[in-house]
Amino acid sequence: MNKICAGVVCVVLFSACTAAVILASPAVGVTPTVIGRGTYRPFKVQSHNDFFKYKASSKQAIDMVVRTHDYAPGSTTGWHTHPGPVFITVTEGKVTFYEADDPNCTPKVVSAGEGYVDTGHGHIGRNESDQPAKDVTVIIAPVGLPFRGELPAPGRYCTF
Repeated sequence: MNKICAGVVCVVLFSACTAAVILASPAVGVTPTVIGRGTYRPFKVQSHNDFFKYKASSKQAIDMVVRTHDYAPGSTTGWHTHPGPVFITVTEGKVTFYEADDPNCTPKVVSAGEGYVDTGHGHIGRNESDQPAKDVTVIIAPVGLPFRGELPAPGRYCTF
């Protein structure tokens, strides 16, 4: 009887995982490359001048993941989340970002030399041009844990 219950549980879990993957919004035409991942002990930093005001802190150890993304024309990252903020610098071309919780599906076009801060609520990045694009990201995540979670396609408010 225990073997039958265990078998049923395995089938149910497998089905749920398969359904989650099928409903996810995978990346298409985007090639991510991890440059490095480092663990930082708890910290508190703050600038000390009048021209530049910045604060950052963490009460626990965190990982920072640095990676690049190469975007083919018409490519997409798929809808996804991150456990913490992500600092994205577009280094080539243009990438358009959409937030999962924006009821107006407002495009945020970020060009080479500009940055975008993702708060972790869920978004998609798209190369809506006919030219390649590239970015460098710094992702803040729990130590040793995944730094990306998939969201269903299409987005809650966007039709893609």
